[in-house]
Amino acid sequence: MPQLNIGLCFLIALLLLSGCSQTLTRQTCVTLAPEVSYCLAPINQQVLGSDRQTISAMQKASINTQASQHELLTQLELNQQQLTLVGLAPLGQALFTLNYDGHNLISEQSQLLGEQFKAEYLLAIMQLIYWPDNSVNQYLQGATITRYQCDTALCRGVFFAKSNPNYQADNQQALITIRYSDLTPWQAEVELNIPAANFQLNISPL
Repeated sequence: MPQLNIGLCFLIALLLLSGCSQTLTRQTCVTLAPEVSYCLAPINQQVLGSDRQTISAMQKASINTQASQHELLTQLELNQQQLTLVGLAPLGQALFTLNYDGHNLISEQSQLLGEQFKAEYLLAIMQLIYWPDNSVNQYLQGATITRYQCDTALCRGVFFAKSNPNYQADNQQALITIRYSDLTPWQAEVELNIPAANFQLNISPL
């Protein structure tokens, strides 16, 4: 499988102290793999569900790479106009606040994070996890996200599209796999894997 171009940089969990913050306007399109890109999808009622106007979620995120393991806390607030995601170190210090209005992404982040922290990748991963397939696929180029059968409540994967030069009909391994313990993603324990990057993200509702 081709090596993924991952700019996720969840090394933020290494930082246990907050510093002076800076406000940055981030790009909204990211490269996920060779010939695969994703532009952040807008916010719509389908994301919230038919019976909700807002979603508020406190979560614990565990990040595992080949060399290390880290944890952080996130507070997510979502309504029809805006998504706000706050990241906290395990001891409660604020690391970043992301605001996305469906068009623009603003990141207020500790200067200690430097250029390693790419807010657009973090938000792209969150959308892959929580946005419906049809919403994601409209903004996913060179790949598709789809459900597949597995041994847990729900599984989704990102696969090369047939139009992608890297597509192999006889070897369709997922670029990204997402496993959910519940059919409702916001209520589920989530495990996201990017095999080519030896990257695993586990999210637990609090």
